[in-house]
Amino acid sequence: MTASMGSSDEPTESSGEGLGHLRESVRPLTVLDDAERIRLIRSERWIGYPQARTVIDHLETLLSWPDRQRMPNLLLLGPTNNGKSMIIEKFRRTHPPISLSDREQIPVLCMQMPPDPSPGRFYLALLTALGTPTRPRNRVHELEQQALMLLRATGVRMLIIDELHNVLAGRDNVRREFLNVLRFLGNELRIPLVAVGTRDAYLAIRTDPQLENRFHPMTLPVWTNTADARSLLASFTTSFSLRKPSHLTSPEMTDYLLTRSEGTIGELTTLLTAAAVTAVDSGEEAITSSVLTRTPYVGPTERRRQFERHLA
Repeated sequence: MTASMGSSDEPTESSGEGLGHLRESVRPLTVLDDAERIRLIRSERWIGYPQARTVIDHLETLLSWPDRQRMPNLLLLGPTNNGKSMIIEKFRRTHPPISLSDREQIPVLCMQMPPDPSPGRFYLALLTALGTPTRPRNRVHELEQQALMLLRATGVRMLIIDELHNVLAGRDNVRREFLNVLRFLGNELRIPLVAVGTRDAYLAIRTDPQLENRFHPMTLPVWTNTADARSLLASFTTSFSLRKPSHLTSPEMTDYLLTRSEGTIGELTTLLTAAAVTAVDSGEEAITSSVLTRTPYVGPTERRRQFERHLA
């Protein structure tokens, strides 16, 4: 499917418009030299869109949930490169560790599911996230007791496990062992557990009826041409230190950008960042149809095709 870019998206002469198209905090950056502006354009940025705010609001609700025997859990699902990990990191930064006189308090602990879902590897990854030296040769029950002790000592109130779809990489018996560990941690710690991953994470959880009942699913689908998508594009244009306004929210331009990036926010970010750099390098100072045409960006499907051609 190919979408066209209408000529209405070309920016008008902006000499009389000043810098009103940018966020107030970004406007001073326009006086920097091109190299510095490009460095800042390429830096990571948070764009707060409605779906992300909904997830963060739900995480806040879970974090303040009163103690009960069976705590509610969340399963955050979405395709690869669609903003799941960035949302989790944003939430974690909102609740950073607190250094006390005798210990560190960690309200929200984030860890990544290891590629081997065995209980031993999981506990080692958990202890690493806690910043604790471990001995890989420790027995699983020793790692388990050390992890439980430290989770309680550091006051962890929420455990977030990213890349949970890695569970499916294990054999059936190993997968069952890990799901038993997940259920055990929820019962023992009485804190909310948040699992993050692709559709395969749901398939893993679904194999255990008890866990499926405990984890409330929330999804981050690929983007389509909606008001939310156009609002997202508008937010991007206000965050790049370009000296002229970029007009990206017409239906034609939105279709083009979502088609080229294949609808994930990670790819859209990569495309728009590359386009903003091209706009600075070329002196056009706005993301236009011609700038996008010259932007060196290749979408996921074409990247796979290129890779397969090299292997042939």
